[in-house]
Amino acid sequence: MAFRKALKHTAIIGSGAVATIFGLSQLSEYRKTQHEWARLASVAADGELKVQYPEELPSRQALLSTLQDTDEFDVLVVGGGATGSGCALEAVTRDLKTAMVERSDFSSGTSSRSTKLIHGGVRYLQKAIMKLDYEQYMMVKEALHERSNLLHIAPHLSAPLPIMLPVYTWWQLPYYWAGIKMYDLVAGAQCLKSSYVLSKTKALELFPMLKKDRLVGAIVYYDGQHNDARMNLAIALTATRHGAAVANYTEVVRLLKKSDPETGEEKVCGARCRDVITGQEFDVRAKCVINATGPFTDSLRKMDDQKNENICQPSAGVHIVIPGYYSPDNMGLLDPATSDGRVIFFLPWEKMTIAGTTDSPTSVTAHPIPTEEDINFILTEVRNYLSPDVEVRRGDVLAAWSGIRPLVTDPNSKDTQSICRNHIVNVSDSGLVTIAGGKWTTYRSMAEETLDAAVKAHGLKATPSKTVGLLLEGGKDWTPTMYIRLVQDYGLENEVAQHLAATYGGRAFDVAKMAHVTGKRWPIVGKRLVSEFPYIESEVLYAMKEYACTAIDVIARRTRLGFLNVQAADEALPRIVEIMGKELDWSEQKRTEELEAAKKFLYHEMGYRSRSEQITKTSEITLDAQEVARYQKRFHKFDKECKGFITTVDVQRVLKNINVQIDENALHEILNEVDLNKNGQVEIDEFLQLMSAVKKGQVSDSRLALLLKSAEESLDLRAPVSVDRSGGGV
Repeated sequence: MAFRKALKHTAIIGSGAVATIFGLSQLSEYRKTQHEWARLASVAADGELKVQYPEELPSRQALLSTLQDTDEFDVLVVGGGATGSGCALEAVTRDLKTAMVERSDFSSGTSSRSTKLIHGGVRYLQKAIMKLDYEQYMMVKEALHERSNLLHIAPHLSAPLPIMLPVYTWWQLPYYWAGIKMYDLVAGAQCLKSSYVLSKTKALELFPMLKKDRLVGAIVYYDGQHNDARMNLAIALTATRHGAAVANYTEVVRLLKKSDPETGEEKVCGARCRDVITGQEFDVRAKCVINATGPFTDSLRKMDDQKNENICQPSAGVHIVIPGYYSPDNMGLLDPATSDGRVIFFLPWEKMTIAGTTDSPTSVTAHPIPTEEDINFILTEVRNYLSPDVEVRRGDVLAAWSGIRPLVTDPNSKDTQSICRNHIVNVSDSGLVTIAGGKWTTYRSMAEETLDAAVKAHGLKATPSKTVGLLLEGGKDWTPTMYIRLVQDYGLENEVAQHLAATYGGRAFDVAKMAHVTGKRWPIVGKRLVSEFPYIESEVLYAMKEYACTAIDVIARRTRLGFLNVQAADEALPRIVEIMGKELDWSEQKRTEELEAAKKFLYHEMGYRSRSEQITKTSEITLDAQEVARYQKRFHKFDKECKGFITTVDVQRVLKNINVQIDENALHEILNEVDLNKNGQVEIDEFLQLMSAVKKGQVSDSRLALLLKSAEESLDLRAPVSVDRSGGGV
């Protein structure tokens, strides 16, 4: 009763504030929404947009030829992240001759390393209300509008996600409830689902891993979630289908300039580009050049004018991936106030659990690395919200990555030191249009604003924006039940079919057609790259049609294997390189280089290095005498000659005695995980360090530890032993 009274009182106070502050803008939003969706209906009904490549995409080489042979484009976009790809799609659908170049792969930077949320920003709304900040409020409002649009145009890649906000003090329950209800209200007609309050009992039913002590209840609200790298790729591919000349691995060497005949001033008129793969250089001329390079914004601005001050203030955000059993299948968690005031999300994603993010100043680099300090910070915050029964182990971290958020200062502002909370669009004296800052969710509106500025500054003849409601690659023929047809028509596993439908949408049938026969009774087609993930070999072939040029492109952005489990990605790499090498006619040297580059990527950028650092030659052994004796006994069952070390030969001999066979290469990999000296053998001290790390939770489910334990038991029982890969952590 006391809670209901408090809730009612808060609602009465809040409603007056809402009516006063937000009433007029909500009416404006309603009218705007009706106009936007009416325009959407017009696009769909009248077939306003002509798709130049409805079936087969042009090859990368054909697109490069277009870049070289076209006399002049209307727009050249530099940067193939979400914002750059959005600008390319916006431009080409406004009947502008469009080009886009990206020096690495599409979404290789910040756009693939997000929290995977499509959201308006609950914390921004809180600041807007507390400080009566209208600008911040409008930023949230715009993001909520774009959230609705993004969920509509890519239904296969995105979906609403309920997020729980646990409450541990009574007074916070009505406070947070009022704030979350405001979030619903600002969304208006585009509210995904209404938020609601849960009792302690109901909260624990939905999120049983939650800490019970002092829990008084919870609030659940809805935001969107997506596959960020695939979404970015879908935007770029959609631009390509509409006629944009889009090329990855094409970097800008310098900007081209010409003198304005009227003023005599130097104006940007294109860029000198280099094909990173072949080294060939060529000029791409354009009436307007758009700088959409994210954290590298200042690099291109200084190409334009060395005197330009830096406007980008990069911030690093680290995320970790842990096993799916840490969270319910369809319920996220928000920690609104961590120990240092940051916000942590704890979300189910691709049947795993993603946790993050941190927020700390960093330098701009193309290869950000997650630090052990940030990984442990996230784990500590996760422990604070989960039940003591759930042991949060460092060894359960399957992958970790760092993304650079390009916070910016506005060069047009008098106070150039203050961080801009939204994005900025700037046109330099030479005509270079820069779009910087912002967030993933608002990429489309940012692109529209950027093109409006470009059209105005350069006098381009463009039609009105048509990207609201424009379905992205794969969205047109997708339905929630299309995976059933994939199972029935092609004989794919149910899990694989669901994955293909959720990744490629209506294009999933093209991937299924390329799948090889398994030779088994079931599934009929679809050989997996690794046993515990639904990625299949035909996806590697299809990835090359989507302009994948390297093995890293496949494990990181065409599939998300590298982001989900680095150990699994490492195991899949030889087969991926083999498939790509055959298709692209790579030499043996090229195949070796690709394999090593991908392994280096996993080691540094995806957290594999952090895993290896959990056991070092100086690691302390924290086993008691009884445990040491037990593990020494287990070790000596393999080290019959008491050499003090074991090799693959020793392990194979024991496995042969219990009628178990393991591929020799796989066995080498298993021992190499623990072989700190990298001398081809595991010494007794290394084994004891491993078992100590397992005990402390720094390493979980080590394959060697499980193998030796199972083999020891089987030697006594003379029973078969399972040697399936455990999928351990990093």
